[in-house]
Amino acid sequence: MLNLFVLLAVFFGIDLYAFRLLYRWKRFQKPSKTIVRSYWAAAVLVYMLVIILNLYGFEKAEPGFRNIAVGYSGLLFFTKLATLPFLLIDDVMGFFYWIWTKISGKTEKTRIVSDPSRNISRSEFMTRVAVVAAGLPFLSMGFGMLYGAYNYQVRNIRLRFPNLPKAFHGSRIVQLSDIHSGSFANRDAVARGIELVLDQKPDFIFFTGDLVNNRTEEVFPWMKEFARLQAPGGTYSILGNHDYGDYTVWPSETDKKRNLTQMHQVHAAMGWRLLLNEATLLEKDGETIGLLGVENWGARGRFSQYGDLKKATSEISGQPFNILLSHDPSHFEAEVQQRRPDIDLTLSGHTHGMQFGVEIPGYIKWSPASWIYPYWAGLYSFGKQHLYVNRGFGFIGYPGRVGIMPEITVITLEREALA
Repeated sequence: MLNLFVLLAVFFGIDLYAFRLLYRWKRFQKPSKTIVRSYWAAAVLVYMLVIILNLYGFEKAEPGFRNIAVGYSGLLFFTKLATLPFLLIDDVMGFFYWIWTKISGKTEKTRIVSDPSRNISRSEFMTRVAVVAAGLPFLSMGFGMLYGAYNYQVRNIRLRFPNLPKAFHGSRIVQLSDIHSGSFANRDAVARGIELVLDQKPDFIFFTGDLVNNRTEEVFPWMKEFARLQAPGGTYSILGNHDYGDYTVWPSETDKKRNLTQMHQVHAAMGWRLLLNEATLLEKDGETIGLLGVENWGARGRFSQYGDLKKATSEISGQPFNILLSHDPSHFEAEVQQRRPDIDLTLSGHTHGMQFGVEIPGYIKWSPASWIYPYWAGLYSFGKQHLYVNRGFGFIGYPGRVGIMPEITVITLEREALA
């Protein structure tokens, strides 16, 4: 309950400070009662949604309602938050200006432009900048919720290896990651994403973790849809950090273990081969490659380290080519890169690209995720070793995506020189 009061206090403090923008903007020096009431009605609605989600339970809330509540609250929060630096700068400058007038006795207002006819004071200039700043998160987050959450993008990657068995030349792998089924509210959109996967006609499908947000039951309504994800060479999967139930409160440890057992059963029921610190062989025309799957292992933050790479690799000794499925890309950095040259390709997810960023192919690729993970999205090559980090199929928290779209990865394996 204390956390709820603190959160509401933070929201109210930001609302109160940002409210002054209505009086600072020259056009609204005396805002009408309708504007004032609308501002606070929108703010009160946020408080009510926060209270409802807190009292009812965030996990128990219907996904559609939860997404609307989180999206609306986040939209207003970040819109108002964006104005604060500029209002604060103006207040600080105004304070020092007031001191200067007291000392000097001068009261002439500071102008940003020299043309008196334009009559833009420092305060009005900063107010206009604050309004523009508020528009950026409002428009981008709003657009991201309406058009980004289910805007699945197919990314085609070709990788060449000198040690790839000839039979696997041209093999197509579809990688999916971070489905987070507990966040979905649009069944038709998810179905279109699954159809898009099947349209790629993959030889193999690999899922690299986070099927749910917290509880296995979240995927129950979606099992029929995801069971359609089948490929001639098989569908293989691993667990992500959210799949263990570590981020929710359980009545007992027995309930938590039962939840994990159900997770294992769900993968089997959907026809997915769940790899738990183990390896298997993929066979084609009499030749084989090794496929390893480890449980979640994170080197950054407080993420779990259930993975056992040593155990998994002990089952594929002597294979000419090996693929590793490991949810967290920091695992590659800590235990695979330059330490396990027998692993040729590692497939990860986890970061979602923070669901926010800027990507212009050939020019810029940036996200706040890059502040935490050096390998956060796309392909990274280190000599003969490659890491691919999928941007995620679903979303969690913010019900949208801005700049970093949900991803379906298609990897075509090629042999460098065919005899």
